[in-house]
Amino acid sequence: MARTTSRSTSPPNPQSPRNRTPQPLPRRRRTVGDFVKAFLAFVALAVLLVGVPGALVVFVGWPLPGGTPSLSWLQQEITVSTFINVLTVVVWFAWAQFTACVLVEIKAALSGVGIPGRVPGAGGSQMLARQLVAAVLLVGATAASFAPGLSQFGQSLEGNQKPSSAASAQQTPGLFGQEQQAAASAADALAAQADQAAAHAGGGSAARDGDTKYYRIQPPEGRHHDSLWEVAERHLGDGRRYKEIYELNKDREQPDGSKLSEASLIRPGWIMEMPADAHGGELVEMPDEAPKVSEDVKEQISDYSKTGDQRQGGGAQESGGQEGGGQEQGGRQQGGGSSVDHDTAHIVLPEQRPAAPEKPAMPQAPATPGAETPQTPAATANSDSEGFDFGLPEALLGAPLLAAGLLGALGRRRRHALWQSAMGTVGGRGGMQPPTPTGAAADVQDALLVGADPDGVRLLDRSLRGLAASLAEENRPLPTVYAAWLTNGDLHLQLATPAGRPPAPWQLGQDQTFWVLSRADAERYEDVDTAAPYPGLVCLGTLDDSRLLLNLEAVPGIVSLSGTAADRAAVFASVAAELATNGWSDRMTITVVGFGQDLTPLAPNRLRHLEDVEALIETMEAETRQRRGALGAAGHDSVLTGRTGPAQHTRWAPHLVLLAAEPSAEDAVKLAELAADASRLGIGYLVGAETGDLPGAAWEMEITRDGKLLAPLLGLELAAQSLPEAQQRAVVQLFTDADPEGSGNPTGPGDGPTGAAPPFLVDVTEQGRPAVYARLVGTYEIIGLETPDGERSPLLHEALALLLLHREGVHPRVLASALWPRGVTDDVRDALLDRLRDWLGNEPDGSPRLRTDDTGRLTLAKSVVSDLDVLRSLYHEATQGRGAGNRAVRGRMLTDALVLVRGPLLADRPQGRYGWLTHEIIDAQLPLLVADIGLALSEFHLEKGRAEKAIEALDAALGSAPGDERLWNELLRATHATEDPARLQQVAADLMARSGARGLPPRTEALLDELLPTWRDGVTAAS
Repeated sequence: MARTTSRSTSPPNPQSPRNRTPQPLPRRRRTVGDFVKAFLAFVALAVLLVGVPGALVVFVGWPLPGGTPSLSWLQQEITVSTFINVLTVVVWFAWAQFTACVLVEIKAALSGVGIPGRVPGAGGSQMLARQLVAAVLLVGATAASFAPGLSQFGQSLEGNQKPSSAASAQQTPGLFGQEQQAAASAADALAAQADQAAAHAGGGSAARDGDTKYYRIQPPEGRHHDSLWEVAERHLGDGRRYKEIYELNKDREQPDGSKLSEASLIRPGWIMEMPADAHGGELVEMPDEAPKVSEDVKEQISDYSKTGDQRQGGGAQESGGQEGGGQEQGGRQQGGGSSVDHDTAHIVLPEQRPAAPEKPAMPQAPATPGAETPQTPAATANSDSEGFDFGLPEALLGAPLLAAGLLGALGRRRRHALWQSAMGTVGGRGGMQPPTPTGAAADVQDALLVGADPDGVRLLDRSLRGLAASLAEENRPLPTVYAAWLTNGDLHLQLATPAGRPPAPWQLGQDQTFWVLSRADAERYEDVDTAAPYPGLVCLGTLDDSRLLLNLEAVPGIVSLSGTAADRAAVFASVAAELATNGWSDRMTITVVGFGQDLTPLAPNRLRHLEDVEALIETMEAETRQRRGALGAAGHDSVLTGRTGPAQHTRWAPHLVLLAAEPSAEDAVKLAELAADASRLGIGYLVGAETGDLPGAAWEMEITRDGKLLAPLLGLELAAQSLPEAQQRAVVQLFTDADPEGSGNPTGPGDGPTGAAPPFLVDVTEQGRPAVYARLVGTYEIIGLETPDGERSPLLHEALALLLLHREGVHPRVLASALWPRGVTDDVRDALLDRLRDWLGNEPDGSPRLRTDDTGRLTLAKSVVSDLDVLRSLYHEATQGRGAGNRAVRGRMLTDALVLVRGPLLADRPQGRYGWLTHEIIDAQLPLLVADIGLALSEFHLEKGRAEKAIEALDAALGSAPGDERLWNELLRATHATEDPARLQQVAADLMARSGARGLPPRTEALLDELLPTWRDGVTAAS
């Protein structure tokens, strides 16, 4: 069974762990080394506690004076004996303090109650006492290694070691004859003390409350397995924080002997250490006072501690190496303004948006607006982190800006194809219904719908244009931007050089080279009539939750990308596809050479494919000369200056060159010469190489086999954004099928007066009465079902509407992303599907009306019908079915179809919902379908000379398709058939008023010239 919603919303009682029968973890056996350590610790304690005072008594004696102090003492000469006596007093005080520490530690260890008290001023003395006492006591409980060893004492004080948080309770007597439980309690207490001391000792230690929180991966419920995303969703409040859990636990040995190596692969019974701010009743937390915690929890704490011990003992050096590596890497990545290498133009990670501009802090990592990223887009990523179990392409799911660009371009292409087909014939057309994608193309389309973050693209576009408009108002030039980081909804621009304070609402970031805009401020921007200032920005990948967009046209030279040919081609294809379809640019030229699938169908006006490097060099030499001359003639120092000038919309569009194949040494030198001045001219070069040694490369990057994009000199290590060849082919197929002149369209405008059959035909006879009937055209109504109670009713109605508009089936993740654009967990999605299935009910044979097909997509039974299905079926029957050979049937069906049109689609949909309709083309299909019905019914009436009936049908169709030129022209013909020139003149005036300032279309004017030569005089008089 699927998880219930209550599991994520109502955590269980902390005193009642969900799993009360934990699997036993491996027990650590005592070794000879443990006994040797215990013996040495005992000897050290004996020397320090007994030997030191004994030696002082024997060799020094009583150090204090025998009489009352007098003023004459201060005038006496300081001898060696005086110095020794003073030093002896200091040693006696140190011994007394250490002895007190030992007594405090022994008392706490043997009692097993609470945390040991702190001896004033003890510091390192108490830590040393704790190490020695632990070494002696814990050997009896087989837990000596849970306290930091003597060799780690100095490191622990400096905070370089992370001691484990608990000791294991064993069934072994303590060293001093204590009972078994007392020994276990002592082990727990001492380990907790060691953990807290390491966390708080010294000013450089990183104290973190909650280092000792653990979670046990639960067994599957039904067929649903737990995932790190869901654990993070429940206990950290954000599923995207699963990476923090992964980093804390990766490569640590688990109870079954295996290790966590992938964030998507976890098994029941594994133990996960949780971040400090984790919360929830299922967590196991090391208590401050052990007796206050139930025995079950204590047992789980003890078992969890072993995992920590394995990490401490077996991986301490590794951890230290990681820390050292992190420090080294931090010098590259976190250095802020001071770490920028001006010779290599460092890309620096921006910090989180500062609370106050006057106190910027150094950044760690940024993420994407709306992503979130998608959300998210994800942008908009769902919580299905177990890995794309329905086969959706991961590359597109994790690229919200690329997916949004492709989805928007695909929608525009399909709408354009509809209008092209519509205007190709009168009285009918082919290709009304675009072909339904199948196979890999269907999976890619679903991935685009799930992964796209159109809101993030819109905010990015408005933010950049708003910045350009503000700078233009202040007569300030656009600064050169090397990169943009999208992080936590904020936009960070990294400038090549400081450019002063940014215009409001932008703020300075961590230094003068960062301009930051919060998401809240970005949402207040509106569309402005200014050119896109940085159209060359393109996403290269992510770092944690941060998304990097590199401005290719601003790079001072060539950007090289090394790696295998296939990996390079996937990155190049992603860059080309995003540049060709992104929403934050106006015009650009993208020249691609030497990689994979021909991507030209994505944007024929932008993408240009050249065969070889020679043709590229010849083309770019001419382009460079032309741009240099144009800039000089215009008096601009760079294209950025030109973009804020009067000619901003017609000139200075970027030209980006993507060369995947490595050029020869001679060609590389020529490209380097061309690229030397490219950033000023708005030209960018991304060139592939087998190795990182490309002549003339200003910035060098490498794509690894595991999908990492490395740029050591830039201080970057990203999860690369790529578009593998199989997905390239599928994306191109989607665009090719949408082309009315391409092979994907089975029928074209010249194929006759009828179009392709709709994907779902309804039996329009009396015998075909549906069980559930939904009215979508106009006000949304459902007949045959009871209205669901409660607040979930609107969500169920919206889900049903989406399914009705896609009779071919809807992927569950597409449905979830449509209803919850900002993300949702699997259990919530599955709970909705269960309610929807219960609401729709079953067929007479007992089968559910909401079904799942062989591909895993959700489909509706044929007994669930919408008026849009009936509308399409009636038109199809009238023109290609029974009505094609029977005039009476045709007229009745066309009339019935037009009566169904009660208004626009889902006319009363609530504000803020049904946002997924922006990705649909039904808003273009429905008016064209209604227009076709009106034209066919008008033709039916005119055949019998019933001009008034024809006009009535055309007027009804114009209510849903007021801008359709075919209806205008047919209305003029029908009115002319009434032989009333004044009425025809009035229709012409009405059409002129509808057309507005743009005037009548040329073909309509030509038709009026034929039907009413004096129409212009009449319209002028009427005006």
